[in-house]
Amino acid sequence: MHPTLHPDMERFVDDVAAIVRRGGGEEVVTARVAERLETLLGSAGVLDPRCTTPHVDNYVLYPVWVAPDGGFSVAAAVWNVGQVTPIHDHGTWGVIGIYRGVEHEVRYELQRGPTGHALRQLSERDIRAGHVIVCCTSDHDIHRVSWGSPVPCVGIHVYGADIGTLPRHVYDPATGQMRTFVSAWTPLDAPPPGGE
Repeated sequence: MHPTLHPDMERFVDDVAAIVRRGGGEEVVTARVAERLETLLGSAGVLDPRCTTPHVDNYVLYPVWVAPDGGFSVAAAVWNVGQVTPIHDHGTWGVIGIYRGVEHEVRYELQRGPTGHALRQLSERDIRAGHVIVCCTSDHDIHRVSWGSPVPCVGIHVYGADIGTLPRHVYDPATGQMRTFVSAWTPLDAPPPGGE
């Protein structure tokens, strides 16, 4: 399931495992993971080239590493030019580092009312290659992501669960209604874009 890990990525995975074992709450864990991810982004070629390939129809999520106990995962998220996620949450903490290109993020807040729900936009930003952000903690966790540059965007995402199997939610932008989904991992041996 996993690609062969670059030695720097292997060390990163070991360090994240130690950070997760140490614990200390989501804010502490995400700050430590973000600091370590900044260092990783300074290394060239840490992603298997198969994990940087965009697909024609939709953004993809490749499994770089999933902890055997499901306690965290490292993903390569790839958006081709023009691709956008639905508005979604994660149900766990997450840290994002941009490996190539620019990721555009719009954050939302779900407002619950007596007659229904509504989404309110909170902020919007571009995250450029080499930059790291804490994208979510369990209590602040709704956004939409898209490519933000003339080339595909590749991000290294670290989550506090197996994000490819975790039930999460997508939100209707007009009504705020949510439905459960599982994003599922993109197989590394998937056919090339436009392939059979």
